[in-house]
Amino acid sequence: MPEDNPPPDVSPRAAVARRIAALRHARGLSLTALAARAGIGKGTLSELESGTRNPTLETLYALAGPLGVPLTGLVGGEAGRSVSDGVVDAHLLSVRTHDDGGTTEVFWLTLAPGGTRTSPAHRPGTVEHFRVVRGRGHAGERGAEQGLGPGEAHSWSGDTVHTYGSEEGAEGVLVIETPGDVPGPS
Repeated sequence: MPEDNPPPDVSPRAAVARRIAALRHARGLSLTALAARAGIGKGTLSELESGTRNPTLETLYALAGPLGVPLTGLVGGEAGRSVSDGVVDAHLLSVRTHDDGGTTEVFWLTLAPGGTRTSPAHRPGTVEHFRVVRGRGHAGERGAEQGLGPGEAHSWSGDTVHTYGSEEGAEGVLVIETPGDVPGPS
């Protein structure tokens, strides 16, 4: 006998879908408006919100900016969450919300050999710090990236387009500091 009310989907993909839809509605944005601001297709956004499409890291970052939230605002702030796009694997180690509403996110980042990932600008005032632990990589504002080896670190303004990459593969710690005193997009 079929159930009239199946249990809600509690998968990570469904949780991301609910967060995107709730944030979009809270900001009074239509599917068309958010898709245009994020630079993604309206169909893609609709499939993400319905939970029928797996979000990529690139798409999540594209949506986080216009929604005015850090990445963990979309994927959840529980340590252990991972998102990957084939070039970057980001494993959430910790997230803390500040008294002013800002956040500090700490990720273990693995950069695949031979790839570069371009990240869109985040919320104004965001600052990123990357410290390489193994291998060699490069990171920073597009056009001003720094080459980094084990033990080396670089900080940059995360509210500009920036990149992460490596020719041979690299691992390290990424800290993203997002201020809380800047209003999100309307």
